[in-house]
Amino acid sequence: MANGSIFRSMAWLAGALATSAAVVIGSALAVVFAATVVVIGFMGSALFGLVALALRARRTVKSKTSSDPSLIEARHVGGHSWVAYGWNERP
Repeated sequence: MANGSIFRSMAWLAGALATSAAVVIGSALAVVFAATVVVIGFMGSALFGLVALALRARRTVKSKTSSDPSLIEARHVGGHSWVAYGWNERP
């Protein structure tokens, strides 16, 4: 009888230690994942801010061809070839 109660108390002690270790590991993982979510949120908001600034800058830049009628538009089509637009539409 005494031998069975010793094993029972040792099993209870081992269960309590395993439970406390699981609680500590679980709380550490919860802190790590919460910090990960916060960092992802900061990075997402920074990316959103940069996109907003880029779109704002794109809207404020005006085309130079509208202010200077002597400029023509040319596009690179590969190699040493360029195609110019607007040169035959001068007044």
